[in-house]
Amino acid sequence: MSDPQIVINEVGLRDGLQSQPKHLSLDAREAMARALLATGIRHFEVGSFVSPKAVPQMAGTGELVARLSPPPGVAFSALVPNMKGYELARAAGVETVAVVVSATETMNRKNINMGLDETLAVAEAVIRRGRDEGARVQAYLAVAWECPFEGPTPASVVREQAQALAGYGADEIVIADTIGAANPAAVRALMDDLVADHGAQRLACHFHDTRAMGLANVYAAVESGVRRFDSSVGGLGGCPFAPGAKGNVATEDVVMLCESMGFDTGVDMPALLAAVAKVSELIGTPQGGRAHYWLSKNPDMNPGRNAA
Repeated sequence: MSDPQIVINEVGLRDGLQSQPKHLSLDAREAMARALLATGIRHFEVGSFVSPKAVPQMAGTGELVARLSPPPGVAFSALVPNMKGYELARAAGVETVAVVVSATETMNRKNINMGLDETLAVAEAVIRRGRDEGARVQAYLAVAWECPFEGPTPASVVREQAQALAGYGADEIVIADTIGAANPAAVRALMDDLVADHGAQRLACHFHDTRAMGLANVYAAVESGVRRFDSSVGGLGGCPFAPGAKGNVATEDVVMLCESMGFDTGVDMPALLAAVAKVSELIGTPQGGRAHYWLSKNPDMNPGRNAA
């Protein structure tokens, strides 16, 4: 095994919460964050610096960062839609910022009311400034396999745009199955190409479980050499363009899969299950990934022990 470490980037605090009908208070988001910090996860998307009128669930992200004051070895990231968001994130002490570009013209217009060229220009400006100022910049490439408006996204388009983002200086390019439409064969094919283009260390994947293929898609990306994945505690989340979708692939499912394959995630499963319970309490509805029932009955399991 060339790289036994899998990096989990927990996105429940942003991508998981922003689509929830119940808006958590800042105190509740802090309680959720502290439960997650106890799991051993080292990378967190703590929120976004967007207008609270547009996304009220994310109001006060700067104050949340100040309250949490990340301990040594823990990295916080935040989504920034534009230069103002970048400036607010950096003023709050966030070291890693994330920009999002949708691979199709229509998705950009529907999602943020900007065309693809304009979105790329904003991303370029933020990435270049971030690089100049010592920030780490993630560039998300959304609807990388399928767009809800334009249908399947050609792999050639994704490769071209990933090349552009890499050229701007993005530290990490996150390939995102925004509506959960990918399948393992398509994931393997695209990620093989992108790993050949950029190297596995510069890539990450973000999967949704809309069609119950999220975990299979994680496996396919692992087989391509990818070692960095977004996931959301309890599968929390959803997508406004995929009505009824369960949400992001569940962190506990990804940890179980990777550990059972012999990888090290550094995540404490009992603590993670406790975090799922805390999120369920705060949201007011039960949360949990596809293996949650089994995991809850076997909280002290060490899945890696059976790996060949």
